[in-house]
Formats: sequence, C-alpha cells, structure tokens
Amino acid sequence: MSRFTGSSWKVSRRLNYSISETGKELVKRKTAPGQHGAKRTKQKEYGLQLAEKQKVRFTYGVSEKQFVKTFNEASKLEGMTGVNFLKVLETRLDNLVYRLGFASTRPQARQLVNHGHIVVDGKKVDIPSYRVKPGQTIALKETSKDLKIVKEALAAKLARPEYVAFDADKQVGTFVRMPERSEFLPEINEQLIVEFYNRA
Repeated sequence: MSRFTGSSWKVSRRLNYSISETGKELVKRKTAPGQHGAKRTKQKEYGLQLAEKQKVRFTYGVSEKQFVKTFNEASKLEGMTGVNFLKVLETRLDNLVYRLGFASTRPQARQLVNHGHIVVDGKKVDIPSYRVKPGQTIALKETSKDLKIVKEALAAKLARPEYVAFDADKQVGTFVRMPERSEFLPEINEQLIVEFYNRA
C-alpha cells in the first residue's frame, strides 16, 4: 500500500497544523511552503473540509483508501460519526505504541510494529492498523527491549494520556479504556470531515 514519503514539515506548514502534535514544524516558519506561501487566501467551505480531513489523515499516517474505509466503519457505529471515527483511529496499534512512548513519532511506531518488535497480550502483531481493545496490553518483544530508539523515546516521554497506563519497570503498556473526545486532537473539528464525506 502506497504511503506518503514526503516532508511532513511541509505538510504541516501547508495545513498550518502540527501533524506531529509537537508544534515544532511551525516554530521556524509559519507560512505555507513555496514562493507564494505567505499569501494565504481565505478558504471556501470545501477547502476547509478538505484541509481538516488531511490534517487527520496525515496525523495518523493512513492512506486515503484506508481512511475512507475507517470512516465508513465508524459511520455504522452508534453515536456521533465524527467522534467515533477519531476514536477508532486512536485505537490503532501504531498510534498506541506512540502514545505509550515506545516511539517518538507515529512513523517510528509504525516501523516498530511492521518489523515485529511489538506484542499484544503476549502475541506478536505486525499490523499497524490492528485495533487494540480496552484491557489489552502492549509491550516490546524480549529481544527488542534494548533497542536504542526505544530507550531514547521512553526517556523523552514526559506525559501520557489517561486512557493508557504504563508500567516502567516491566515496560508494559495497557489500553485502559476508550478515550474521551476531549483527550486528544483538540484542534480538530471532526464535523468538517463528516460534512466532507457526506456532501452531495
């Protein structure tokens, strides 16, 4: 499956949104990339909806096909489609590996999963889009616990959301519960994404 391999910093500047959630991309230059980047024009309704969709898609690092598939699944769940959609994305294994601090970025987390370094409930899972259920544990394989990038990521992790728990001694994380909407991506207006896919 094709993945975006370009500059995430340029994407963040174009969208005027930090897809790494650190804000580092926008500190040095807040203008959009390119010769005319400083001349931001006011977006129309479709442009706003598209930009919001792209913010979320690039944040979680999923392809357009996978993004639409996840949205369609979320639309069949009980409750608000937009909120359900973001919650489903938040339960992806690569995202939770990142949230727990095993990796410093989501692409790094996806690579750890792809290369078979992650176990869920003691069993190896190498599918980044794997949906983790509340109560399941996430850990490194015994042979992967000494990886330099993991040690550096864990040392740099200052805080974790309340819907995950981490045992530093055992280096085991737990997906405690489904997240509340207020606990992640506060700048995203998910209703614009719903409107984007529901437009006539």
